[in-house]
Amino acid sequence: MFGLIQRGIALGLLVGSSVVLAADAAPVDLKRAEEIVGGRCFLCHGLNGESASAVFPRLAGQHSEYIAKQLGDFKSGKRASDTMKPQAEDLTPAEMQALGAFFQAKVVGPRPARDAELLAVGKFVFNRGNQFSGLPACSTCHGAKGLGTPQLPRLAGQHPRYIEDQLKQFNKRERTNDNAVMHTIASKLSELETHAVAEYIATLD
Repeated sequence: MFGLIQRGIALGLLVGSSVVLAADAAPVDLKRAEEIVGGRCFLCHGLNGESASAVFPRLAGQHSEYIAKQLGDFKSGKRASDTMKPQAEDLTPAEMQALGAFFQAKVVGPRPARDAELLAVGKFVFNRGNQFSGLPACSTCHGAKGLGTPQLPRLAGQHPRYIEDQLKQFNKRERTNDNAVMHTIASKLSELETHAVAEYIATLD
C-alpha cells in the first residue's frame, strides 16, 4: 500500500516537463532527463529503468535522492565503477536530480516467486536476521516491504543477481560510498542466506 501511495505521489507531482521534489525545491527538467536516458542510460537500465540484464540495477521506483547521490559518487570516484564513471562525469547536479526524479516516477514490478523453500529462508533473514551469527534483519533499515528511504535504497523488485553482487562488494570492502554498517552485515551472511534474501527481495513490491 505504501509503495502505491509513494508512486502516486511521485506521478501526481508531474507538471508539464518538470517535477517538484519538495515544496521548497526548484522543479527539475524531466525533458532533459528523458534525453539523457534515451542517449545513454537506456543501454543498461532500459528506457523506464526496468533493466533487462540482471547485472544492472533496476532504477524504476528508486528514491530520487538516492539516485542523485550515487551519480555524484560515480562522478567523484567515491563509488568505483569503470562503467558508470564516464557516464556520470559530465552530468551536472541538476541533471542528476532530474534523472532521479525521472526514474522514481516509473513503476517497478516484482518477480514471481520461484523456489518456495528458498524464499522462506530469504523471508526469514530479511525480516528476522540470524541471531546465531549476529546478523540483523534487513527490514530494520530498508523497511518491511524493502521500500527504503531517500538515504537507503529501495530494494523491492531488484534483480537478485545485482543484490548478490552488491553484498559481495560490501563484504570485500570494494564498495565504500554508502553506510559502512553494510560491510559488517555482508560479512555475516552465508552464501545460502545471500542467495535466499536476494531471491526474496525480488518478489517484493
